[in-house]
Amino acid sequence: MDFLDHADLLLRGRSDTVKPGVPGLWPRAAAFLIRLALEEALTGFWKRSAPGVETCTMRAQLLCLMAYTDVDTARIAAGAWGALSAACHYHSYELAPTFTELRTLHLEVSTVATKLSPPA
Repeated sequence: MDFLDHADLLLRGRSDTVKPGVPGLWPRAAAFLIRLALEEALTGFWKRSAPGVETCTMRAQLLCLMAYTDVDTARIAAGAWGALSAACHYHSYELAPTFTELRTLHLEVSTVATKLSPPA
């Protein structure tokens, strides 16, 4: 089971990691898992397409992505990573991401991961 599958379980509320006493933790946990899935997809893509780029910062990887894939995929990846990074940083004055935001990000990352995966 990969990161997106685990995030999907959290979003569906069927994960044994969601305890009744801590219901507010699942949104950030899901955001972390979705971001990890995106980063994992990018790492694999760079190892196949341009070895060495995976060692660069994520911002640099996302900028380089426009030269190796279509602009829409690169924009979706950059936007999702930015939103997920913001969601992963806890601030007492900010709300956790909503279910709808997380479901949208999950779908976007799933689409990007599919486009970046090697052809079957």
